[in-house]
Amino acid sequence: MSPRSVLLDECVDRKLASYITGHNVQTVVKAGWASYENGDLLRLAQRDFDVLITMDRNLVYQQSVAKFDIAVIVLSGKRFNRMRDLLPLVPDLLEAIQVIKPGTSLVLKAS
Repeated sequence: MSPRSVLLDECVDRKLASYITGHNVQTVVKAGWASYENGDLLRLAQRDFDVLITMDRNLVYQQSVAKFDIAVIVLSGKRFNRMRDLLPLVPDLLEAIQVIKPGTSLVLKAS
């Protein structure tokens, strides 16, 4: 499959980007969209990105992801935003990035 454009939400450790190989990854901060509300962020991001990766579990409940032309992957687990907690999710995350469809969401949970 071809590389996808991936946006890392500001709540996700930016170091995770180096593990998302084979895709074009940018952070919300680097895009200049820090502090945007979820709906505004999704509206902006859908123009340039295929997938938003976040740790904000409320996003998929507060926003109707189906209205947007972007997919959302939520990383969920114990004490997230520490790289040692995120790294075990990388294989599943890479697979999910390849197959997730716009307007859908997926929660990846640490075991």
